[in-house]
Amino acid sequence: MHVPNSTALSAKANCAARPVLVRCSRPTSARRGFFVIRAAVAQRAEYIWADGLEGDQSKGVVFNEMRSKTKVIQEPITSMDPKEFPDWSFDGSSTGQAEGNNSDCILNPVAVYPDPIRGGDNVLVMCDVRNPDSTPHATNTRAKLVDLLTPDVVAEKPMYGFEQEYTMLSKSGQVYGWPHGGYPAPQGPFYCGVGSESVYGRPLAEAHMDACMKAGLLISGINAEVMPGQWEFQIGPVGAPDVGDEVMIARWLLHRLGEQFGIVCTFAAKPVKGDWNGTGAHTNFSTESMRNPGGMKHIMDAIDKLSKTHPEHISQYGTGNEERLTGKHETCDMNTFRSGVADRGASIRIPLPVQLKNYGYLEDRRPAANVDPYTVARLLIKTTFSK
Repeated sequence: MHVPNSTALSAKANCAARPVLVRCSRPTSARRGFFVIRAAVAQRAEYIWADGLEGDQSKGVVFNEMRSKTKVIQEPITSMDPKEFPDWSFDGSSTGQAEGNNSDCILNPVAVYPDPIRGGDNVLVMCDVRNPDSTPHATNTRAKLVDLLTPDVVAEKPMYGFEQEYTMLSKSGQVYGWPHGGYPAPQGPFYCGVGSESVYGRPLAEAHMDACMKAGLLISGINAEVMPGQWEFQIGPVGAPDVGDEVMIARWLLHRLGEQFGIVCTFAAKPVKGDWNGTGAHTNFSTESMRNPGGMKHIMDAIDKLSKTHPEHISQYGTGNEERLTGKHETCDMNTFRSGVADRGASIRIPLPVQLKNYGYLEDRRPAANVDPYTVARLLIKTTFSK
């Protein structure tokens, strides 16, 4: 009787396997000449997309915009080329993206990453959402960004650093680590703190950073934030539309690992009312001209343009931002536009090292944590490249 190679099988133990029929040399009445073994290894592809409802009041702040489902691919696709992965469909009436009488929406693969949770040949497939006629769905903000990537924009190599803040919650909805029915000490000693009296939820933050690294995302760091139970991870520097793809995959990994830790993560702009910091997504932005010596002139030109489109940006910079952008807790009032060097209360901050070198990047401090990263990237290009 043929015996499968146990070493070969154990090396792929964390992957799905495809049943294969093998003939038995001495058939018995029970087997009738055939039996089934686990032999050829299949691949699991997690198709991930956004429903466009992050922060929507109908969904609630503890729910996120990420959705996903698993496709088993019998012959693994190892090229990591999204064009080689098949389109798929989903029930848009269950995600707020279609009506029940015409509910099919199409998942179009746009980026592929190694799956750090399942391992092996398994992958995470970031998708944008298409209508049945292949046109971009109304919630497909990625397509709007791609449309702006004209040759003159690409030549300037716009780059982004996305600082994603988030708040950990227990399943009861209370901030993770906070005393039941009460509050911790006033904020101040928690930012970049160390020790169990200062930091809540580090195991999840560390596991998330490790997963992002294994997935090949350009994650550049993590830190505990000003409010206890609040954390931040940074993606970048990376170009467009990659910044949106990588932020979305990083968000999905955060929620997926939260399942294992029993922690809910929210991107609500102001998860705790009162004298506590809100939750933002500061976005660092630069072009080739800004990054070269003498680039400060181009940075100041961009800031001047941003000052004239402030209402347009604010209207698309996240849900609940009016509760966060109050002029307090390291923010500028949302109805005011102000820029400054090393000013964390400004709308646009110029880091001190940038001023000293006379080139570098600017930091847009206005986006809320639940902002769509594709939208931020698009608006910064639209405004700064305008004539």
